[in-house]
Amino acid sequence: MTKADRSLEKQRRASSHPDRPGARCSAPAGTWTPVVDMTRCEGETDCVQVCPNDVFEVRRIDEEDYRSLGRMNRLRVLAHGKKMAYAAGDRCRACGMCVVACPQDAITLLPPG
Repeated sequence: MTKADRSLEKQRRASSHPDRPGARCSAPAGTWTPVVDMTRCEGETDCVQVCPNDVFEVRRIDEEDYRSLGRMNRLRVLAHGKKMAYAAGDRCRACGMCVVACPQDAITLLPPG
């Protein structure tokens, strides 16, 4: 199975997940806010692979964010190559696929409020 095939399979599973939160991609862009819990994220790319709106990028954790973590979380982030998912909430349309695709349950969607 190719990388593209694996990404498509992740998208299919996430889009049909019964616990998917949000507005099923029908919210105006930027009204919902994806929040990544840095104490849980392991920098895997599942959120990037399933997001139809290119909201996420996985990159090296910002130094300020790294320093804000406790010792054990810094060690965990270091063990995962100091990678972290970051979200551009202004593009989020609240499909919720990132929430159900994240293997660490590190993503939450906050409704407009």
